[in-house]
Amino acid sequence: MAEFFTTPLGTLVIILAQCLAVLGFVMVSLLFLVYGDRKIWAAVQMRRGPNVVGAFGLLQSVADALKYVVKEVVIPAGADRTVFMLAPMTSFVLAVIAWAVIPFNDGWVISDINVAILYVFAMSSLEVYGVIMGGWASNSKYPFLGSLRSAAQMISYEVSIGLIIIGVIISTGSMNFGDIVQAQDGAFGFFSWYWLPHFPMVFLFFISCLAETNRPPFDLPEAESELVAGYQVEYSATPFLLFMAGEYIAIFLMCALTSLLFFGGWLSPIPGLPDGVLWMVAKMAFFFFIFAMVKAIVPRYRYDQLMRLGWKVFLPFSLAWVVFVAFAAKFGWFFGAFARWSTGG
Repeated sequence: MAEFFTTPLGTLVIILAQCLAVLGFVMVSLLFLVYGDRKIWAAVQMRRGPNVVGAFGLLQSVADALKYVVKEVVIPAGADRTVFMLAPMTSFVLAVIAWAVIPFNDGWVISDINVAILYVFAMSSLEVYGVIMGGWASNSKYPFLGSLRSAAQMISYEVSIGLIIIGVIISTGSMNFGDIVQAQDGAFGFFSWYWLPHFPMVFLFFISCLAETNRPPFDLPEAESELVAGYQVEYSATPFLLFMAGEYIAIFLMCALTSLLFFGGWLSPIPGLPDGVLWMVAKMAFFFFIFAMVKAIVPRYRYDQLMRLGWKVFLPFSLAWVVFVAFAAKFGWFFGAFARWSTGG
């Protein structure tokens, strides 16, 4: 049996099993993410939230998914049917395949490539095409306005996300997530992680992730008060479910990136406690909780405020930070906290 896994067919079976394991984790997590999002929002507003279907309402997400699946797919008469149906599939597939390079533990990754950050950045950048396709193919003003907003918004905040990540790359000397996590493995546990030397960028990165995923208070592409539901307004049943699933999977991906880049990934925060996948999942769940709390308590930005924040605040600040980190790494400032090339390669 061991010889079989060394053959090309055996290698294919292993890769498929790994892909199914990651996909299964993401999809099961999706059910609890939606449930947790609704429960947290309800708690802030002093409501009960889902509490009928299943124990404590835990099966509410399953019931909602089944409802979307069995409903009729309605396509507007003037819509481009092919592009209309391709749009939600594009958003969902691109959100899922970005997980191929996300490690959950040391060596627990489908594809351990040296340019993992570039891969994730490329996949997250392409996700906007699903939104644009959906808005344009709907042949309606509200969806089209929502898709244009999304394109401008994602371009604006991807610039700042890219510059923030460049600072981490300079410190580590590698674009591999495993190397970035290993570079944070120090004797001081929680205080050895990159959140401390890159402290200002943690907040900028988190806010940029909110805007990148069209998450409140930056959900301008689907603003109910202005655009009804934006690019999603003509979608129903399974296509709408794919859009929503892609959005939540992208949010969970940003939680994983925050954990890997600044908070040590699968590393234990306390020296002496074993590292492992449970730490990684716990950190991702914590950051999703922060995402949910922001949605519940922060009012929506105006569109001009969103653009001004991205181009006139985040872009200059993140660009200046890259220059600062470059000098700090080169000359070994702050006891070499910004230069960990011996670990990163």
